[in-house]
Amino acid sequence: MIDPTTTAAVEAALQGDQEAFADLVYAFQDAVYNLCYRMLGDRGEAEDAAQEAFLRAYLNLKRYDQQRPFKTWLLSIASNYCIDRLRRRRLQWLSLDDEPDEEGTSLSLPSDEPEPEHVALSREHSRLIQSLLGELSPDYRAAVVLRYWYDYSYTEIAEITGTTESAVKSRLFRARQALAEKMDGRSSTARLTNPLWEGS
Repeated sequence: MIDPTTTAAVEAALQGDQEAFADLVYAFQDAVYNLCYRMLGDRGEAEDAAQEAFLRAYLNLKRYDQQRPFKTWLLSIASNYCIDRLRRRRLQWLSLDDEPDEEGTSLSLPSDEPEPEHVALSREHSRLIQSLLGELSPDYRAAVVLRYWYDYSYTEIAEITGTTESAVKSRLFRARQALAEKMDGRSSTARLTNPLWEGS
């Protein structure tokens, strides 16, 4: 779905209005950052990657097809950058204690204060899932993040990652298999509460 407000901001940015592009950054910074965090597994690297994604979007704004959702185009830039970064690095990440609140789905803190036990369980669950994601290949990781954290369709994921729907389905199937195997003996709780273990 094309958002008229976003379209207007893009058109203004194309005319050199830097405040309009700043509005786009503000509107989509959480989505881009969280994608980068799930892909890279580190807060600092995710911030750097998000900044790079917005810079690349700004420099290539003339290439943006306004018939395509801006968020999809932006996340494709971020996803491809993270995949390239992971391939260059070729290291597996361990989960860090310093993570976004809850499961890393937002940069903002929750309005009400959760119980300490809930916070501890959420952090443990988030660390476990992030650690498991870190063991997947970059392409599989991107497919999983886009499907289960952003609820994108197979078609949208194929568009973002530059592949086919059948390849996306194959990656998700194999990723779920790999994650299920890695989950054995680690945490039954995460298996029961995470949507990765449900059919797509």
